[in-house]
Amino acid sequence: MDKGNYKTLPTPFLLSLGLHRDTGELRLTDCNRSSKPPKSVAMGRMHSKGKGISASALPYKRTPPSWLKISPQDVDDNICKFAKKGLTPSQIGVILRDSHGIAQVRAVTGNQILRILKAHGLAPEIPEDLYHLIKKAVAIRKHLERNRKDKDSKFRLILVESRIHRLARYYKKTKKLAPVWKYESSTASTLVA
Repeated sequence: MDKGNYKTLPTPFLLSLGLHRDTGELRLTDCNRSSKPPKSVAMGRMHSKGKGISASALPYKRTPPSWLKISPQDVDDNICKFAKKGLTPSQIGVILRDSHGIAQVRAVTGNQILRILKAHGLAPEIPEDLYHLIKKAVAIRKHLERNRKDKDSKFRLILVESRIHRLARYYKKTKKLAPVWKYESSTASTLVA
């Protein structure tokens, strides 16, 4: 196409190509123009409408702060002491952060809390997120025994148990759960007792 033929082409077609009507030159201002607004980049929740992206941000520096005078061995001992009391890894992390000033255990010890617990043989049998889902399912089932007509709770129980099965499948695949492990509602209360 020569320059003279540009004037005969319709303007919307030229704009879609990013060409100027009079000169036939490419204009960057017309390129990538879209009539639709950009879509949200946040992934939605699995069983709700929420699309929240709020999260805590880790500091850029991965070294422990200069004012922290605790040794990695002391942190290991504290973690083991709290685990023997029956605290979960996340509860241990909260206590270390709030009471001992250790924001990130990994920055001090070079290992995560769960890995330290596994090294000492104190890791929980069931992963923490799965444990809490089972605990929630047991609580909903207990509520349904007293309130049989609560249809919303029945629906929510189905959603929670779906998440349990999905998470269990993932943990079996990554060998964090035994391949024969199975969630059963009748025996679930013994898992979280």
